[in-house]
Amino acid sequence: MRDSLWAVDRLSTFVGKLFAWTVVLLTLLITWEVFSRYALNKPHALVLDMQIMLYGTLFMTAGAYTLSKNGHVRGDVLYGFFRPRTQASIDLVLYILFFLPGVVALTWAGWHYAQESLAIREQTFSADALPLYPFKFVIPVAGGVLLLQGLVEIARCVICLRSGSWPPREGDVEEVDVDKLKEMVHVSDEDVEAAARQGAANGGRA
Repeated sequence: MRDSLWAVDRLSTFVGKLFAWTVVLLTLLITWEVFSRYALNKPHALVLDMQIMLYGTLFMTAGAYTLSKNGHVRGDVLYGFFRPRTQASIDLVLYILFFLPGVVALTWAGWHYAQESLAIREQTFSADALPLYPFKFVIPVAGGVLLLQGLVEIARCVICLRSGSWPPREGDVEEVDVDKLKEMVHVSDEDVEAAARQGAANGGRA
């Protein structure tokens, strides 16, 4: 089971990291356009459309990657203090009630949306028109990968409900190396948990 979960995680990670290169393309494109506009006095009407499409692609394809790393924003003021089974119960209900209907609708509607765009060979509304239908096919592709990753997260919730602990995830690059930071300040996981319990107790007395 773990290998199956990690296989989907790797797919989401691959897609996310592949399309992360659009950041480089965006940087080069914007730099070139600023130079062309202000140094050469030659702006290009198509650049704004290209920027929007690249940013939209980056935003949509990052969803499954972020979900695979449990990195989406969560209001965990209370959630972090719940036991794993309670967390899994909450997540499972939210996935079934909100995530699945929303992402299925996104993928289904996005597929028809992209097909209609392809049928009419839709273009952008600018002096230098760009084909729009390739970009619109990103919607169902990103939705499909996100849906697959969501099913894996539901499976993780079920495993946690049965075992009482969350199944492990593969590691990935972090902005801060938490383990090394703990070593530098001589703090262990037990110290962090004790501080959290103490904070909760102080909050309860307040």
